[in-house]
Amino acid sequence: MLTLIAGLAAGTVLTLVAAGLLATWIITLVVEVRYPPAGRRVAVEGGHLAVLEAGPGEGAPSRGTVVLLHGASANAMDPMLAIGRRLAGDGFRVLSFDRPGFGYSDRIAPDAASPAVQARLIAEALAAMKVGPALVVGHSWSGALATALALDFPERVAGLALLAPVSHPWPGGSVGGYAAWYRSLPGRMLLTLATYTVAAPLGYTYLDRFAEAVFRPQGLPAGYLDGARVPLVLRPATFAANLRDLDGLYGFLQRQSPRYPEITAPTVIVAGDIDPVVKTDIHARALAREVPGARLVVLPGVGHMLQYIAADTVVAEVEALAARERVGAE
Repeated sequence: MLTLIAGLAAGTVLTLVAAGLLATWIITLVVEVRYPPAGRRVAVEGGHLAVLEAGPGEGAPSRGTVVLLHGASANAMDPMLAIGRRLAGDGFRVLSFDRPGFGYSDRIAPDAASPAVQARLIAEALAAMKVGPALVVGHSWSGALATALALDFPERVAGLALLAPVSHPWPGGSVGGYAAWYRSLPGRMLLTLATYTVAAPLGYTYLDRFAEAVFRPQGLPAGYLDGARVPLVLRPATFAANLRDLDGLYGFLQRQSPRYPEITAPTVIVAGDIDPVVKTDIHARALAREVPGARLVVLPGVGHMLQYIAADTVVAEVEALAARERVGAE
């Protein structure tokens, strides 16, 4: 009897796993058909980065080049939708990158979870595109990436605009309470299984709720999920890359944050005073104290997705920063 029960249980588990694998494959197929590759692919060592372009083309007169770097769980379309097209309409050449492993960029390197590695790849892509010093805009997770770019490749950065940036180690050192458990061997095994079986079906069902949580206390803009191509994060490879990026962030910031006084690029930091995702007191305010000459703009009553909620202010700050330097052409 026990053997029969064990066999039935094992069969049920295998059936559920198979169903999850099939559902994940179908969702991945549907997502990639709905949101096909856009823009161009730029060759870097070990693979390619995908980049969306808007505004004057290469070699055409422009007000300079603005590079947009998206946060966790996102892709190049997120900042392009929020502020990129508007900046392009104002005469800037705008380049919005899919970070390694996101959108349609290759993951490229086994250590690509490090913002420093991603900064190296972005710098290499900018060199391949013959883009000179550019104004770099980084949101959330890419606060760490944009500052790494300014520290390690200062010749590529004419100015920094950091939006709700992650910049410092935070109390507890975990992301959403999962990181310590994720690092254990059982945790990694279970999360790998979940990534390929249940993450996509659950995410597809509840994606709007997850997005609403990130936009709080403001509401989710109509058409955001589709316009920003958010479902691309549900694909297993992208979902796994996102987890690894989040897991490694705390340790990276422990190493990088003491270097912020070395940043020489003109810097503006914009944050909401009630950001529930990236605490302004821990990150933006501390960063503004440590980057020489940094300007801090704290928006009252605004949460994490300020590039959508306070787009007018963000665009004005980016344009004011760009006016201080000539950006973008070699």
